[in-house]
Amino acid sequence: MTAAELRELPDDELRQRYTEGKEELFNLRFQVVTGQLDDPRQLSRVRRDIARVLTVMREREIAAARGKVGA
Repeated sequence: MTAAELRELPDDELRQRYTEGKEELFNLRFQVVTGQLDDPRQLSRVRRDIARVLTVMREREIAAARGKVGA
C-alpha cells in the first residue's frame, strides 16, 4: 500500500494496519528462526509498510499540533 492510499484512511484504520503489521512482522521473525520463511523479502516489505503507516500517523499529529497553535 502506498503512502497516498494510507493518507485516505481514517485514524482508527491506520492504527489497525499498524497493529496488523506488527503482528505479521512478529510471525515472520518467528518463521526466520524456525527456518520456515519462504520469501525473505517479505520482512523488508512489512517493515516498510509499518514505516509508511507511522509516517502518515506522524504527519497527522504534526498537522493537528500546528492547527492548535494557530487557533
